[in-house]
Amino acid sequence: MALDQSFVGRSYPSPEPYLVSREKIREFADAIGDQNPAYRSVDAARGLGHPDVIAPPTFAVIVTSRASAQVVFDPELGLDYSRVVHGEQSFSYARPVRAGDRLVAVTTVEKIRSAAGNDLLTLSCALATAEGEPVATVRSVVVARGTAAGEG
Repeated sequence: MALDQSFVGRSYPSPEPYLVSREKIREFADAIGDQNPAYRSVDAARGLGHPDVIAPPTFAVIVTSRASAQVVFDPELGLDYSRVVHGEQSFSYARPVRAGDRLVAVTTVEKIRSAAGNDLLTLSCALATAEGEPVATVRSVVVARGTAAGEG
């Protein structure tokens, strides 16, 4: 079954802020194998002009994936998650994510289109601090295989 086009333009705010901790940043940096000292040392981060440890650029996916789940698992959208593969992702930053940030996200359905029997769902997730300071925008495309052709 094809995805419901009426979802284009719909936004989903995150239910609660995500508290970014030094430990979570370190764990993420370890997981991706990045030894940048600014991800572990307050002194190193301050030496680069940051008030605290910063996160690797792709760390934002932790916050945005939680926020985007509201869209992806909305039963009215009609997305069969068992058919989903990751299409693409991009990150645009106003500033790095930092330890101590309390991040909120608003995920918006930007586009739904069909191609080669698949549905492509484009999501934009705006990240800001709980106080309203813009941090980043993460765009992602998920591909629902075979759903546009009614194979669902």
